[in-house]
Amino acid sequence: MSSHLPLGLLLAGIVAQFADKLALDTITLAATEAGASSRLVGLLVAAQSAAWLVVSLPAGVWADRVAPRSLILAGGGLLLSGSLIGAALLISGHTNWALALSAFIAATGPVVIALSIFVLLPRMVAVRDLPRANGRMELGRAVLSLAAPLLAGWAVARGIGALGLALCALCGIVVLALAMRLPSERPVTAARQPLHRAIAEGGAFVLQHPYLRPIALCAIAWNLAFFAFMALFAPYAARILLLAPETIGLSSSVYGAGLILGAFFGAALIARLPTGLLLVFGPASSLLGALLLAIAPATLGLAALALAFFLFGFGPILWGIIQTSLRQAVTPPALLGRVSATLTTAMYGMRPLGAIAGGLAGEWLGLELAIWLPVILFALSVAAILASRMPALRAIPSGELSSAELRSGLQAG
Repeated sequence: MSSHLPLGLLLAGIVAQFADKLALDTITLAATEAGASSRLVGLLVAAQSAAWLVVSLPAGVWADRVAPRSLILAGGGLLLSGSLIGAALLISGHTNWALALSAFIAATGPVVIALSIFVLLPRMVAVRDLPRANGRMELGRAVLSLAAPLLAGWAVARGIGALGLALCALCGIVVLALAMRLPSERPVTAARQPLHRAIAEGGAFVLQHPYLRPIALCAIAWNLAFFAFMALFAPYAARILLLAPETIGLSSSVYGAGLILGAFFGAALIARLPTGLLLVFGPASSLLGALLLAIAPATLGLAALALAFFLFGFGPILWGIIQTSLRQAVTPPALLGRVSATLTTAMYGMRPLGAIAGGLAGEWLGLELAIWLPVILFALSVAAILASRMPALRAIPSGELSSAELRSGLQAG
């Protein structure tokens, strides 16, 4: 295992995630500009996000069985082909179910690539360097995530929305080129199980692990909270805080600044501060942001909204870097793909549920009361960490837990 950071692997992950975000922004803006109904725009968003729900679990099994380079090559091919089909559909003026299908195909690529990188990175990087490697990847994603909507908006405004998807196809080519330079070794695996049993084994490992279980519970609660907030914040800011649309947009853009600063300083903070403290700080910063917004008077609404978005970016990206590194350190190599897929599916499955819950709460309870729903859910995400043994962690463990420790963790839970 080398301590050298694999630049090609990191770039492949960054480029794939940028393409995923650019594709989503492009197809939604292009369809809206073409006069698509809200239902169709919702279908396009659902088709793109469905890839993370439908493909993650089987892709996690494949990531544990085949050479990660092969899966990254397959992911680059899916990204390339789906993006080219989507670009051709936009050029011909077809914003219908076929565009949704192309979005699903293209989004499958980043799903497979992300899982493969999660599996391959611990083989190429020493445990002590995992936070640095994951931090660099998150920094690249954060910076490019700010560029994606700007590129998509510029292209659609000029009637060349297909250019956005053409850039996604180019990202697929870049991923293919980078993947060719990665190691081609297949993972050492035990006798193969049927697909459903292999998936269940990954889920069972997460549930019994004293570190992975609270990470999963925290992530589930946090995603419910954040997407409930995303469904509520615009009408709350406009109708309760009386903020203008451009002011609301400016405030929400502070989220990107929080992401970038958190990713930039993440490795240094992780090296200097206790692991347990940072695992609590991530969800706790989100709780603080949501709470301050809920109690802020209208005169302080702008500052409270901007601070909330900054905290939603800064704290959680630190948490994401350290919990990803922790998962990679304590998960057996043969289970890395399935463990990552289990958590990915749980997190992405909560996002539409959180958005629906936020929308219904705003309609049934009124915005002033509904804004407390994210506060409660963020509090649950903090409680999931505080109720575990994780706050006592001084550093990321350097190896897997023993069977006795796993049994102890299960009994404690």
